[in-house]
Amino acid sequence: MMKILIAPDSFKGTLTAKEVCDIIGQAFKDTVKDAEITKLPAADGGEGLCACMQSIIGGKTVKAEACGVFGERMTAEYLMLSDKTAVIEMAECAGLPLAGKNKNPEKATTFGVGELIKHAVSGGAKKILLGLGGSATNDCGLGMASALGWQFLDENAESFVPVGETMPRVTKINKLKNPITIPVIAACDVENQLFGENGAAYVFAPQKGADKDAVLRLDGGLRHVSAIIKNDLNVDVSEIKGAGAAGGMGAGAVAFLGAELKKGIDILLDAADFDRKAAEADLIITGEGRLDFQSVNGKVISGIAQRAAKQNKKVIAICGSKGKDAEKIKSLGVSELYFSCETDKPFDEILKTCKEDLYNIAVKAAKEISGVV
Repeated sequence: MMKILIAPDSFKGTLTAKEVCDIIGQAFKDTVKDAEITKLPAADGGEGLCACMQSIIGGKTVKAEACGVFGERMTAEYLMLSDKTAVIEMAECAGLPLAGKNKNPEKATTFGVGELIKHAVSGGAKKILLGLGGSATNDCGLGMASALGWQFLDENAESFVPVGETMPRVTKINKLKNPITIPVIAACDVENQLFGENGAAYVFAPQKGADKDAVLRLDGGLRHVSAIIKNDLNVDVSEIKGAGAAGGMGAGAVAFLGAELKKGIDILLDAADFDRKAAEADLIITGEGRLDFQSVNGKVISGIAQRAAKQNKKVIAICGSKGKDAEKIKSLGVSELYFSCETDKPFDEILKTCKEDLYNIAVKAAKEISGVV
């Protein structure tokens, strides 16, 4: 009997982590005689964190009205666990897919994230697990802080809600008299600093719709706000690893929520008792929608591989497409890579056959690993 632990991320835009688990699991059951499958849908702190935590721990989904990416009102959800930990994904109301074709990180806001936090606290939350990732924003979490009551003043001492393009207008931050005092853990999948060539604007803003000039403006705004935070709040966010996550929300979570930044995949794997499940497995399968150079740093695959390596477990990755420097993941202990679609295939075409393509490549992997011809 081959014991197989399947722990992939979602294939963003096509398949949820649960769907990926189910498809790969079925392929191995159909191919490997007496395969014993354990499924662990995973997430790294971005989209899917609530669903994965709920599948592991349970909890109740809570709906709340919140501000969307560009100020529109919407209904968002978060998860309340039985121990009164509120699991909140910032992507629920500030996510890139919500921006549609009008991506613009200079105008996008995290205000709705603050509203969800406020709603959870008033609903009795004793702890917040905030998922950073998948954002359309680059406002350093100033929108979130504004929703919680923090005041940002301009040169005329007038308060306003900053977005990416107006961060340079901030001249002073008024401290809250009653800040949130419950513990906040910010789940983060990157180690990027707040600004500079490895910062939020340079690395992530282009995929959110920023051109080169906008990147420079946003980076300048982040530098400016960082200095104001240090001066007014006595918190230095300029060198913190992960501060640049989600358009600087990592820095904002530390400055305005007193948050601790932790790798999202580690939070989820601890909750799922991954180490014990890995110890019992003969093979561990992970994967994500697009495997590239970013996958090595804090993503689901890297987290799975590093933990499995400590137990000398065989790990393979079954992914959607292959990006730049995908082979680097092998340095973390992933022995084989499989890809279900061509990288230059139009996305509309990928959507049509993604389930079938994933099943077929998983069958191929199962045959090669089990020796079935």
